[in-house]
Amino acid sequence: MEITKPVLLSGIKPTGDLHLGNYFGAIKQQVELLNSGDYECLIMVADYHALNFIQNREQMKKGIRELATGYIAAGLDPEKLTLFKQSDVSAHTELAWIFETITTMPYLMRAHAFKDAEAKDKEISVGTFNYPMLMAADILLYNTNIVPVGQDQKQHIEYARDTAEKFNRIFSETFVLPEPMIIEEVAVVPGTDGQKMSKSYGNTIPLFGSSEDVAKAVMSIVTGSGTDRPENVYKIHRLLKKDSELEPLYSEHAGKYKTLKEALIDDLEKLISPMRAKYLELQENPTYIDEVLERGAQTARTTANKKMGQVRKAIGVA
Repeated sequence: MEITKPVLLSGIKPTGDLHLGNYFGAIKQQVELLNSGDYECLIMVADYHALNFIQNREQMKKGIRELATGYIAAGLDPEKLTLFKQSDVSAHTELAWIFETITTMPYLMRAHAFKDAEAKDKEISVGTFNYPMLMAADILLYNTNIVPVGQDQKQHIEYARDTAEKFNRIFSETFVLPEPMIIEEVAVVPGTDGQKMSKSYGNTIPLFGSSEDVAKAVMSIVTGSGTDRPENVYKIHRLLKKDSELEPLYSEHAGKYKTLKEALIDDLEKLISPMRAKYLELQENPTYIDEVLERGAQTARTTANKKMGQVRKAIGVA
């Protein structure tokens, strides 16, 4: 594809149902940026990254389809962007290997995921250890300018920039240096327990869940005691409404946790119900999802293969 705008790339691992944290931490930004018309957008289903967590064929296939369906239902129009699977573009793993040959183990040992796993005395797979290089390849293959990330993911972009600079210095000027895009007020979306919303913490509010599922998750939000305003409820609520709209509500119902949670449920339902309806409609047409992913793969491969031609020439194998 002929790129005339800054390139924006983002991706999510197909490791479970999308939740409110995915939406406000990434997808909402992606939709707004796509609709602005200012960027060439590539959205990736990061299935090879997911192999560090999912090693079951049916679970992987189900996760990929659900994620692609969810992306579209949440507002990412496949007619306006490139939506593709990481595994459909072999250049990702080829470039990751090339990057690994110029990367030291002490450098990778500074990665947050490795340090977290090491602190928990986990047996660490090579995939977990090397994943920053695969992520760098994901980003750098497409001359990416912008990567929307949460504050806690900023290191990923720093690794990609370091790797690009090192390759450019050793071989030749080949890669664009990407920049993170972080919207501070939604950089970390709180979960039902007050920690960052994450599937691994079991504290999520489902993005396409039924009305009952959403209500159950909201009612489980930890509120503590002895305060008039349930802060964990308010922090999620302010993602949906301005402080100027919420302050009167929370003042009027000070200390009434159930009433305030019900108000949050109502506002979440207004956001989620149209996306839920679209999601259910798309589930009835799996062929369409397959066609979207194949079309995206063809477009992504064209760009990635062109970049790999430059890389192979730079390293002396072509």
